[in-house]
Amino acid sequence: MLRTVLLLLALAKPACPSPASVASRRAEALKKLLEVFGMEDPPAPPAHFKQPPQYMVDLFNTVANADGVTKNPDILEGNTVRSFLDKTHSKEMQFLFVLSSVAKNEKILTAELHLFRLWPKVTDGPKRHHFCQVSVYQVLEKDKLDTSGGKKLLAARLVSLQTSGWEVFAITPAVRDWTEDESSNQGLLVTVQGPGGSPLDPPPLQFASGRGHHESKKPMLVLFTDDGRRGVSLPVAGFPDLKPQASDLPAKMPAPNLGRSRSTRSLDRLQPCQRHPLSVDFEEIGWSGWIISPRGYNAFHCKGSCPFPLGENMRPTNHATVQSIINALKLSEGVSSPCCVPDKLYSINLLYFDDDENVVLKQYDDMVAGSCGCH
Repeated sequence: MLRTVLLLLALAKPACPSPASVASRRAEALKKLLEVFGMEDPPAPPAHFKQPPQYMVDLFNTVANADGVTKNPDILEGNTVRSFLDKTHSKEMQFLFVLSSVAKNEKILTAELHLFRLWPKVTDGPKRHHFCQVSVYQVLEKDKLDTSGGKKLLAARLVSLQTSGWEVFAITPAVRDWTEDESSNQGLLVTVQGPGGSPLDPPPLQFASGRGHHESKKPMLVLFTDDGRRGVSLPVAGFPDLKPQASDLPAKMPAPNLGRSRSTRSLDRLQPCQRHPLSVDFEEIGWSGWIISPRGYNAFHCKGSCPFPLGENMRPTNHATVQSIINALKLSEGVSSPCCVPDKLYSINLLYFDDDENVVLKQYDDMVAGSCGCH
């Protein structure tokens, strides 16, 4: 994709361009590529090394292969997953997540509070309960938390005291309120009580906080959203099969030779329509600082001729077959032969840091040519 843009720009430039002209054209090409990813400017890399939440890494590996290509378009709800870490850094079970990076056009589908349950402390005395009731409240007024008007119940359930690990609570209504009115975001309150709602002092169940616990166990808010940028150009059915094919060239293509002879270019046009690799390397274009995965991907591109008669291996449409016949028999002036184009496209996924150093998983449709045909 990027190399295609740069090649087109190179073909249009003078034989001996100035360094300033080359830099300008590169900047223009990168700006166009950013538009494909729905961005005006690339996010700034984190100031210090930052480990992405393991949940987000695992989600990326579930949704995509090593090159970022979507395994199955039905796995992910929406096309964007955003993770936010707690900003209070308090030992109290109150949490605040700043959602300023959520775009106004994003539709909130699901919001989850992820809390890491610590091993319960061993205490003397009467036999402990095996479960505790954990309740999650949306804070309405911080100075009225002791009253029913100061908070709204979002989720409640019994949690085992026999194990440790992640607990996930659905809090979608609260997040929808916050995104509609940012000033309403007063945070969340989590309480621990006995199975019947009885008070426990001290509570035997504790969750990891933003202070004093490992980065991988910090409280986290996860949003599943959709920004409405779904691709509609070509239908995508089933799972992508992007294994090397006999017609595929080596993954790393040599730099284009703009001075190739006319006979060489004519030979290219005589090759049958087929798919060829097109490497997009994020490190090469300076984006590796904010993109976590993948490091690059193979977009593939379609090249070759669609000669008469079109065989089934050319995957022609009925229209292309008719056009090929009209062109071969010269039945109408100005009718060219069909073109070699992608007839199946797949999406890719990017796992990256946004400007606020939150980790985002985003799916982009129509990014990889899955197969080529004559259209």
